[in-house]
Amino acid sequence: MDRSPKMLRSTSPLLSLFAFLLCWGAALVSAVSTSGNRLLAVFDEVGEKENYSKFLGDLEGRGFQITYETPKSESLVLFHLGERAYDHVIFFPTKTKGLGPNLTPQILVNFLNAKGNILHTLSSETTTPNTLVSLLAELDITLPTERTGLVVDHFSYDTLSAAETHDVLALPPPCAVISPLFSAGAPKDDLLAFPHGVGAVLGPREHLTPILRAPKTAYSYNPKEHADVLDAADLFAAGQQLSLVTAFQAINSARFVLLGSAEMLQDKWFVTEIAAPGGKSVKTFNREFAKRVSAWAFQELGVLRVNWIEHHLNEVAAVNESNPHIYRVKNDVTYTISLSEYAYDKWTSFSLPANDVLQLEFSMLSPFHRLRLTLDETRSTPEASAYTVSFKLPDQHGIFNFKVNYKRPFFTNVEEKNTVSVRHMAHDEWPRSFVISGAWPWIAGIGATVSGWVVFVALWMYSAPTDKKVGSKKTN
Repeated sequence: MDRSPKMLRSTSPLLSLFAFLLCWGAALVSAVSTSGNRLLAVFDEVGEKENYSKFLGDLEGRGFQITYETPKSESLVLFHLGERAYDHVIFFPTKTKGLGPNLTPQILVNFLNAKGNILHTLSSETTTPNTLVSLLAELDITLPTERTGLVVDHFSYDTLSAAETHDVLALPPPCAVISPLFSAGAPKDDLLAFPHGVGAVLGPREHLTPILRAPKTAYSYNPKEHADVLDAADLFAAGQQLSLVTAFQAINSARFVLLGSAEMLQDKWFVTEIAAPGGKSVKTFNREFAKRVSAWAFQELGVLRVNWIEHHLNEVAAVNESNPHIYRVKNDVTYTISLSEYAYDKWTSFSLPANDVLQLEFSMLSPFHRLRLTLDETRSTPEASAYTVSFKLPDQHGIFNFKVNYKRPFFTNVEEKNTVSVRHMAHDEWPRSFVISGAWPWIAGIGATVSGWVVFVALWMYSAPTDKKVGSKKTN
């Protein structure tokens, strides 16, 4: 083959163009989720994915590479050579009691500890595997003892598909008070179809947040054991004790979502119309809701990034260099932090939710200052928001920390700490004593003492001594 310089020069532009397109395509794929695009979908039978073709198609359209497996598959592993084999996992309802040796509760916990994300769906028609029940118990989420159940509501149901059984709930989307991530732009008349779902009871763990709660008139029971007559003792839970869609975010910002109705992700509930009692029929909000819940679970939404941090002196005629390692007590300083929020495929400026506060702590062992950071519009851009505060350092020398600890539901944790030294004043930095009014009595005392000593010395030096001859005559 001829590899002359002329041929190499002619092909180099094509190679450069190919390399550029390859890098550009890789950047587009990796931009889908901040934690990766490798997605594992676990079905009881792979053929069941046809019932969820729209939901899975939306995920593929957002750039996810989906692998379909069953719990019985021998090639199913979540880790390879100590690293995650997948970035995200979806569990659809399965009829098996266990998920095999490759999907034990400990492996799933390790997957979360490795910053993997899990979306787990339930169904009242399928018993939840013991493996997933044990995982839920680790997260302080409780299911009925029978590992299944049915949520019904005789006041908020779909009159078109469940006029008699009342087991298809017609619910409004989550309100903006919970989070605007799941309700922004939703028309007031839109309804969610929640068919044949299972409700869970949440413990007091601070990492758990319900995305969608059951109405006050809903309740959960086991239809196989209590089909005709129900007693209050037969109910698993009722009203807003039931969480229909639950979010869990770990300390490392790994995410877990429990979706109480896998059927609400099926194609028929994406295109059908439902009607609440006394209301008109509307198209379900299920497709958009499924997109937002899966986007949050797979870290396409609610991901915060710290772009840069700056602190410096804020004094006239001072060298205000950025991020110095040492300050002096009672210095005036300014602290600024830049934050961005990820939204599907791009970074945007982060806006604090209503009635929320971003705070700065200036602390040693405990905070000496806890201050509110405000938006600095002059340094903010469409891709990043800058929050700033100015304050005076305490009259205490030592090792201090600038600390921002922002942990809120549905947002990844922001915990930044910058350590600086605060020294005492140097000898030539104290104000002169004559400037301090409290020192005037002491200055006057010193002046009186000095003046008295000078007068005494003058009198002593210039006073004539007594005549010795006069004294000697008297003795004779």
